[in-house]
Formats: sequence, structure tokens, C-alpha cells
Amino acid sequence: MTTDSPAPGAGPADRPSIAWIGLGIMGSPMSENLLAAGYPVAGHTLEQDKLDRLAKAGGTAAGSIAEAVADADVIITMVPASPQVEAVAYGPEGILAHARRGALLVDMSSITPQTSVDLAKNAAERGIRVLDAPVSGGEAGAVEAVLSIMVGGERADFERARPVFEALGRTIVHCGPHGAGQTVKAANQLIVAVNIQACAEAVVFLEKSGVDPRAALDVLGGGLAGSTVLARKKDNFLDRDFRPGFRIDLHHKDMGIVTDAARNVGAALPVGALVAQLVAALREQGDGGLDHSALLRGVERLSGGEV
Repeated sequence: MTTDSPAPGAGPADRPSIAWIGLGIMGSPMSENLLAAGYPVAGHTLEQDKLDRLAKAGGTAAGSIAEAVADADVIITMVPASPQVEAVAYGPEGILAHARRGALLVDMSSITPQTSVDLAKNAAERGIRVLDAPVSGGEAGAVEAVLSIMVGGERADFERARPVFEALGRTIVHCGPHGAGQTVKAANQLIVAVNIQACAEAVVFLEKSGVDPRAALDVLGGGLAGSTVLARKKDNFLDRDFRPGFRIDLHHKDMGIVTDAARNVGAALPVGALVAQLVAALREQGDGGLDHSALLRGVERLSGGEV
């Protein structure tokens, strides 16, 4: 997106070209939502079935990062963690080596704030602008294009990218300078983990007390105890359906980010630290590939149940 390029979303005929790197659980439906909104999307990932899915949706399957980003106005990355962001951004085959000057790199992964700050600095040396724009809402939010998007970086870049974000989410907020989006995402993951743990404990408590958990969660969801987590994960809890929408492995990574960042700024997270340990324990018990609602399994184990 050079200085004389049209703003993202200016019109169906002049949508900026988008390169999408990382077509996982979140990336695939998000890229498809951009295609549905009229944006041309070239995507790259290491999994051929995901490339085939993108092509079937009307996108272009790129055989390399270089091929995907060479002519892109906007480059979006959605990969698991800081090491993967660094792997796709840096080096002779990376984004910074092949993106054109004036392009906007939007990292929507959940990574450490410092990684985002460093990426913005290194990209600026090559004339590439950067926004950190992690999301919340899980797979369902990605599919339904109702994600919350928390953005760090220059406000002017945020405003130019806003129409792209509007094709992906509903709550879109500029949170501050580079790294601010990732800091807010870390806080989000803290709240979500604690909320899931509380809901899981409530389910086990209700069941062991002989109360119909479905009826109980229905009424709890209508009061102060109600939350997006409870609404989205209720069926996971009740049906023991732990197919991954957001894996325990990734939430373990995110809890490491928030506890480290809190330590750096001197913020005490007593409840967060405990839940981080419970997430880590579940992962060590072999449940890392399950949805984070599988925290229920940890509560069941502690309560003497078999899982």
C-alpha cells in the first residue's frame, strides 16, 4: 500500500492486494472473509490442503512467502507465536526481504509485545510499515467475522487499514503504539483463561451436586455470571467436545506472555499465575492439542473423576 495507493476498502474495483501468511484454524476463515469482501488474496502456508482450500474460495495459492508478498499492498501474518513470526518475517526468504517499500505488514498473531516492537523497527528500515493486530473471538469469531481486533502502531496506518479489519471483525480499536495491541491481547488471554477455569469448576460443582448443568448454565448465563466465554463454550463443557478452536498449547504460550510481561512491569497476577500453572499441567498431561475448554478435564481429575 504505497502512498499513492487507494485506501483499503475504497471500492470493489480498487481493493488493495493482500498477502496472507498462515492459513490455520484462524487464518483460513479470515482470509476467506476478505475474499468474500472483494479483496484479492494470495496466501502461503506449509500445508497443501490449506492452500487448496484458499484456491477453492477464490484466492491464489502461493508457493513461497516471496511469491505471496511481492506485489502485495497489505501483508497479513497469522501464525502461532513469536518464533514463527520471526521465521516468516526475517531472513533471505522472509517478508522483509521481498515486500515492496510502502507495503503495510499487519501481524495478527499473538506474540510478545517486544517482538512486535522489534519487528516494526526492523521493517521501518526497509520502508515497510507495521501494525500489531492480534484478535479475540476464536474460530467461531473468525468464521463469523465478528472478531475483536486490538491494534498497535501508527494511527494513520490503523485508519488506512480499518476497512480491512472491518471485513474480519466487529470491535476494532487502536490501543496505542507498537506493541500495545499485543499487551491488550495478553490481558485478554488472562481474562479468558481465568473465566474458562471458573466455568469448568462450576460445571464440576453442579454435576457433583446433582443439579442439571444445562439448566444451571442457562440461568447463570442470563445473570451477572454470564459471559462470552460461557455462551461460546457451554456446549463444549456439557458435551465434552474439546475439538480445538483454540488449543491448550497456544493458551499455554499466551499465559507465558502475560506472566512475563506482568513481571516486567511489576504487576501482580496471583489468580493468573495459578491458572497458568493449571494450563501448563493440562498440557503436560497430554491435552495440549485440545480446545482450551478442556480445562474442565483438569478440574475433573482434581475432583477424583476419570477422563
